[in-house]
Amino acid sequence: MSRTPPGFEYRVSLGQNFLFDEALQNRLVEAAGVGLSDTVLEIGAGRGDLTLALAKRCRQVVTLEIDPRLEPVLLDRFSGVSNVVLHMADAMEADFSALMANYGPFHVVANLPYNLTTPLLNRFFRESLPILGVSVMIQREAAGRVLAAPGTPEYGPLAVLAAYRAMPREAVRVPARLFTPPPKVDGAFLVMPFHERPPVRVEDEALFFRLLGVAFAMRRKTLANNLAAGFSIPRERALAMMLSAGLPADVRGERLRLEDFVSLSNLLSKDLKL
Repeated sequence: MSRTPPGFEYRVSLGQNFLFDEALQNRLVEAAGVGLSDTVLEIGAGRGDLTLALAKRCRQVVTLEIDPRLEPVLLDRFSGVSNVVLHMADAMEADFSALMANYGPFHVVANLPYNLTTPLLNRFFRESLPILGVSVMIQREAAGRVLAAPGTPEYGPLAVLAAYRAMPREAVRVPARLFTPPPKVDGAFLVMPFHERPPVRVEDEALFFRLLGVAFAMRRKTLANNLAAGFSIPRERALAMMLSAGLPADVRGERLRLEDFVSLSNLLSKDLKL
């Protein structure tokens, strides 16, 4: 079985912290809940261990890898494996809609590079893709931001988006010592099955996403001040909309639930069209 090339130097800049434990790989695939009829998009094939574990359970695996040094390793490991398609590409630049156009609804399963966790999760939560669920290994601190409750220091746009799109939970906690090379922190495997449709109705998704950025732009300021600055409207007008949404005048964005953000977003959508 092929391993990483002799003298292979792991690159921190690419988030290369690999998992080689076969039992753990199988446990992650089982936790992701994918089956023989499913298609999976994997971000970061690495050495291909998780890819092959997925291929045994899934109909099709489409995997991306950015590091050209790993291409010969992956081509060797995937030779004879008919249900794996390898793309040597940067996930941050990939057009997921075009890449997955011929596969129908799909799952995302990955050991994500820690430095790309937030931007990639934002893409999966914000883009209109036929995603059935996202199951990812990420840094425990990042997992805390996804699972955070209103009013906690970790709560922010990522937690609101996760609740809007999915039902996130921590399925497996993985000690840093199980990675090669070991990162400085433990990992957490989050399983996030997507809602068939969001639990709340948003009139204008683009405005809703913009509102999340505005509400948390300056966390120490009140929501009214952030709204006034972010949407270039008088503070009194912002307060009036907040009152209509049933929100206190002095509330900060970190206190709002998903439902509060949606109510305010829908009011903003009507107000800004006047």
